[in-house]
Amino acid sequence: MTIKIVFMGSPDFSLSALRLLAEQYQVVGVVTQPDRASGRGRELKAPPVKTLALELNIPVIQPEKLREPEAMQQLREWNPDLIVVAAFGQILKKDVLELPKHGCINIHASILPRWRGAAPINAAILAGDEETGVTIMKMDVGLDTGPMLTMKKIRIRRDDTAGSVLQALSTLGANLLIETLPDYVSGVLTPTPQPEEGSTYAPMLKKQDGLLDFTQSAVELERRVRAMNPWPGAWFEWNGNVLKVARASVSEAKGLSIGSRFTVEGRPAIMSADGALVLDEVQPAGKKAMPGKSFLSGARDWEAHL
Repeated sequence: MTIKIVFMGSPDFSLSALRLLAEQYQVVGVVTQPDRASGRGRELKAPPVKTLALELNIPVIQPEKLREPEAMQQLREWNPDLIVVAAFGQILKKDVLELPKHGCINIHASILPRWRGAAPINAAILAGDEETGVTIMKMDVGLDTGPMLTMKKIRIRRDDTAGSVLQALSTLGANLLIETLPDYVSGVLTPTPQPEEGSTYAPMLKKQDGLLDFTQSAVELERRVRAMNPWPGAWFEWNGNVLKVARASVSEAKGLSIGSRFTVEGRPAIMSADGALVLDEVQPAGKKAMPGKSFLSGARDWEAHL
């Protein structure tokens, strides 16, 4: 099918969709976020989508804001029939939404209208949802409020992290996009309005969202560990430093005050509101991630009360 597509996306989630689109359609341009300072050296790092686009020889622009005159001029020159968005990170205004003949469609990583917003995967795990999925939707001026085209669901497994779900939904979303496009562009597939009932919002994550509050239940804390993996990471303060928790599990415990530190089968544990959060894998400040048992061998004063 000969249609010109502009792709907008930035993180790893967007890569599968861009790769499949470029194989089957004419992707005339890519819009992604500017390079950002990253790591201890604060060196500029390109968004994953930029790296892939350059490998595919697709022109790239990186406006700080899409409304910049130069960015809008480039979009008009590309003259796309369709804009495809996948985790772009900017709100599209009316003039962009109305630019392509077929409008703008978005690959959103949730079962809409549940978890509109910037962090739907993390929110689903944090809430204990049993399933999530991807929705291909036609965009409007609202935040993830546009009518839906297609949807596919997956189960959230007991050991899933935000990272593992993102990887699964990236592939699922890309394949669903390719399945959806022919019927959408030909007019066979009509967008269906989202129901307002059941709508929820998942705001952008902050580093503070990873802080473990041991007045919560052990189940809630274990979900937070998985929901914040890989970013921003679950953490708490220990001995004046940040101790990150990469993997955790729940165990029964009674008769201890909240925040008490102890061991469960040779692994570090902390008392929550109703049981033990067992730290299966941790990352002390300035060190690599390690099994909880290895951490204990160097943490002689672990079994103490906070």
